[in-house]
Amino acid sequence: MRKIIALATIGLFAALTVPALASSDDDDVSCRTAGGQKMSVQDITAKVSGMGYTVRKVEHDDGCYEVKATDSNGVRIELKLNPATGAIIKSEKRS
Repeated sequence: MRKIIALATIGLFAALTVPALASSDDDDVSCRTAGGQKMSVQDITAKVSGMGYTVRKVEHDDGCYEVKATDSNGVRIELKLNPATGAIIKSEKRS
């Protein structure tokens, strides 16, 4: 009986740990660049502005660019972009 409880505990721990690790790995992979090349802040600003956003702030965070902007309706949005391509990795509305 103790072996069953121990195995169940280990299995539960493994099941809860794997998704957390996978999530952080996905973010790291999306922000890695070949040879460390990345777009300039000016290029990122131009790219995001070309998508119809008004850029308020650009920061470099965890290997990615983090852009705080507003959309055409004035809604605040936070974008996470790949530093080499400027592709949007994550988009989140802010209040």
